[in-house]
Amino acid sequence: MYFILCVTLVIARLSSCVLAEAAYSEYILAPANRTIHPTAIHQVNGTVSGAETLLAESGKATFQGVSAVTFDFSRNIAGFPTVVVSDVSSNSATIGLTYSESSEWISGLSSDGTRDGVDEIVWLPVGEGPGNYTVGNDQERGGFRYLSLISNTSDTIEVTSVLVDFTAAPQQDLQNYTGFFHSNDELLNRIWYAGAYTTQICSIDPSRGNAVVNLPAGMPRPGEVELDPWFFNYTITGGGSCLVDGGKRDRLVWPGDMAISIPSAFVSTNDMSSIRNSLDSLLALQTPEGMLPYAGVPLGSTASWTYHLHNLIGVDYYYTYTGDKNYLLSVFDKFKAGIAWSLSSIDESGLMNVTSSADWLRSGMGGHNIEANAILYYTLNRGLALASVVNDTSVVDEWTSAAANVKSAANSLLWDADSGFYRDNDDAGTSLTPQDGNSWAIKAGLPDSTSKIQSISANLRSRWGSFGAPAPEAAGFISPFIGGFELEAHFLADQPQNAIDLMRLEWGFMLDDPRMTNSTFIEGYATDGGLRYVYANDQRLSHAHGWSSGPTAMLSFYVAGVSLREASGAVWHIAPRLGDLENVHAGYLAPSGKFDVQANSSDGALSGLQFTAPGGTYGSISLPGTKGSFTSNAGNMVELDENGNVDGVGGDTWTLTIG
Repeated sequence: MYFILCVTLVIARLSSCVLAEAAYSEYILAPANRTIHPTAIHQVNGTVSGAETLLAESGKATFQGVSAVTFDFSRNIAGFPTVVVSDVSSNSATIGLTYSESSEWISGLSSDGTRDGVDEIVWLPVGEGPGNYTVGNDQERGGFRYLSLISNTSDTIEVTSVLVDFTAAPQQDLQNYTGFFHSNDELLNRIWYAGAYTTQICSIDPSRGNAVVNLPAGMPRPGEVELDPWFFNYTITGGGSCLVDGGKRDRLVWPGDMAISIPSAFVSTNDMSSIRNSLDSLLALQTPEGMLPYAGVPLGSTASWTYHLHNLIGVDYYYTYTGDKNYLLSVFDKFKAGIAWSLSSIDESGLMNVTSSADWLRSGMGGHNIEANAILYYTLNRGLALASVVNDTSVVDEWTSAAANVKSAANSLLWDADSGFYRDNDDAGTSLTPQDGNSWAIKAGLPDSTSKIQSISANLRSRWGSFGAPAPEAAGFISPFIGGFELEAHFLADQPQNAIDLMRLEWGFMLDDPRMTNSTFIEGYATDGGLRYVYANDQRLSHAHGWSSGPTAMLSFYVAGVSLREASGAVWHIAPRLGDLENVHAGYLAPSGKFDVQANSSDGALSGLQFTAPGGTYGSISLPGTKGSFTSNAGNMVELDENGNVDGVGGDTWTLTIG
């Protein structure tokens, strides 16, 4: 018997990606324009009449004596506040501003922290009377949901408007997403768009960077929480926009963070120019020995074996998503020098010996570390693919041999059959089985058997707690950064339900907990759900961190199953893995054109599929357990083989007939 895709919901959305963007625009969290007003009053202290009128474009609120109003913008935002004053009782009148991403840290005395203290109040002298009072150019606040206006004198001040000039993603048309995602699971839909919005909040004007300007060498400052002056005026890259770690802080280019945020930005906003500016700033810091920076200026001098490699992965991602061969040619010598620097640390074991602890704030980095060596293995293989693109055969033998040796040594020295994990390193006393290294091992293709892959996936899942997947290498904490790599590990292990369940558990908590921004994803938190991380001051936590946006790319690449096998989408792969979802519709823009996939499932089995790939491209389809054929709009037909696969499919709109 034959079944043809004819679901009403799907048919209504077949016409184009443009229609899909309009249909799903209600999920987009970025504002429609850059002038925004608060949406709610969170709290009033002291005597303030008419505070609620300031939720409109124009109203009148009167602050009498010591008083304050905390406004809620309903989501994390960024920018320059302006307070419009109509009358004051004294030429010494002032209005103070404090900011917080979380409702936990709202205060009339300070803003939440951008370093290990808390940030000073910004005072606006409004004594000149009627007018618009705006914070200075070096005090753009890169992340806040709550804005408090404070009067701390006996003056009477009339305010007629409070507004914010939204400055994140400065070169984007904020709601003009080139990608989209929709399914029958509203939580997953919201997670996808929150991840996309997180990357927008983390895209900034490069001239307003560096939240850690007063810290020596980027190292945390110990001691008591204190009141800090704060300002953002360090130019961190060229160009008009760049992708940084967090909106509030650090407002610096960190290559490790970009290993997650680049793919998520690609499938949503496709803001490749910000990524290019960030990559260029990192590559410019390469040392004569080939070492690439732990972070961008001004913190780039520290050696990090893992983040060094993340610089190179960023180059690979950028080329894959843009197809810019001229760019690849221009930086490939730097890429080769970077690989050579890493290979110089390989010792007689066949593994890289790490001699710096600098990583993503995990503990115990060093020695023959599994995370570092898995990332090296991945980068070597991606480097070989890039070498083929630029026709550089000089590195093939060395890189191929090094990769084979790393794989062999990792499996012989670091695999622990009793735990079903790779150990952190081969020190005799090491029992740590890290989330990062085991997730990266699967992503890199390091395991030498399917049984090891399945063991890692199952054992990672078994460690989940009530609030997500813990990182034993950062004891007591959950890292959404490393959790993003765990998501991909589950997909690559052909365990999509594990990944989908983890998104609901961990990212669902981050999105819906009332202490969060309910719009962007936090940097990390405690395994008991507490808003604590590895810093001396909990208020330093960033609630908009690009390294936590992993589900956005994973839902597009794996659940919808649209992945690029060659740069610009010239070669693609369609392999939707819906898990317990009933329907998915997703797509994104690549240089070759728009990709669109609509898939339906019934009782866990694929029941319908239609996809569009750009003309002039070709690719493959993988639907294990499905029998049938595809028919194109042009009238061509291809049959799935006994394993549910077919190769050499030309770009067109294809519809599955099951049977």
